[in-house]
Amino acid sequence: MRILPLALIACLMPVAGFSQCGGKFTSFVQSLKQEAVTAGYDTATVNGFFKGARQDPKVLKADRAQGVFQKPFIEFSRRLISQSRIDRGRAMAKKYDSTFRRIEATYGINRGVLLAFWAFETDYGSFQGDFNTRNALITLAHDCRRPELFRPQIFAALELYKRGNFDPARTTGAWAGEIGMVQMLPRDILDNGVDADGDGHVSLKTSAPDALMSGGKMLSHLGWQAGQPWLQEVTIPKGLDLSQTGTGSKLAAKEWQRLGVRAKDGALAAPGLQASLLLPQGHKGPAFLAYPNFDVYFEWNQSFTYVLTAAYFANRLESGAIYDAGSPDQGLTSSQMKQLQKKLQARGHDVGKVDGILGAKTRQAIQSEQQRLGLPADAWPTPALLKRL
Repeated sequence: MRILPLALIACLMPVAGFSQCGGKFTSFVQSLKQEAVTAGYDTATVNGFFKGARQDPKVLKADRAQGVFQKPFIEFSRRLISQSRIDRGRAMAKKYDSTFRRIEATYGINRGVLLAFWAFETDYGSFQGDFNTRNALITLAHDCRRPELFRPQIFAALELYKRGNFDPARTTGAWAGEIGMVQMLPRDILDNGVDADGDGHVSLKTSAPDALMSGGKMLSHLGWQAGQPWLQEVTIPKGLDLSQTGTGSKLAAKEWQRLGVRAKDGALAAPGLQASLLLPQGHKGPAFLAYPNFDVYFEWNQSFTYVLTAAYFANRLESGAIYDAGSPDQGLTSSQMKQLQKKLQARGHDVGKVDGILGAKTRQAIQSEQQRLGLPADAWPTPALLKRL
């Protein structure tokens, strides 16, 4: 059984009696300091960590402006993936070949998978974000929108500071508190940080070996299975029951094959594994089988579009083919998506927040209404569906 020190237990469970979010910011910070002392940190360490802490309005603005995730898969993937990015990724694979070999041997993570994250998160380390990490975490924990996510990260950052691996005044990263070349939150660094270059510190901002090994370890701990595929492009037959498609439905790959699903190139990668059939832009667009490792991507990022693009890019970096975009039906604008979400809510569906983003709950609701209306139940929203509703 793994025993956590008191300071790390504080990362998992807030101490009763302390303000969880909101109120005057200075009072909130003082509450955090008191909680840290109660959890066992000495006063000098606590004061050093919180000295100069301030609220960052730019963090809140960034948190509410994630419009890129409203774009459909084809547009999103073409925006993120370029030939120059592929070429640079393959060059990085050669430059850090010994590190990738070590990752593959130790954790079983394909280099293409980590290269894709490295590319999308920081463009191979070129831009890692310039938000003060401590201030970003405290700002988001105070905000009350998702304090349960960000509050524990403050105490994880405090533990990193205690260990000499975090400078509260100078450590910078993404607006949501991720640090380094592959953008890991402080808690993930505590659990999975690796000193791969042997300098005595876990330096995810300046050491590619540290960042890549740490990312590999985290993926392994999240459940990645060595030697198994994650995504494969396929073709689908006419007349397929589309209500079985989507991340919420799984069949053995060989069962999909029995139903007429075929690998676009060659044979199915793993006929015996469970797989979901994904149609990101409906039955007229690209189609993929997603194997169990694909589910691990959602532990890294919750956006379906991002996850699918990252998984596809990993294939491309390992010499996979360009997907067939097909000719999908016209989708909806952001305002039309919000109209659709409101209509789905009115019919009793839980779509989460009305935000114009085609998330998992909205896809499930669309698929249900498509079945009810006798439309192809491929979870792709179209103007025709909006009009029918």
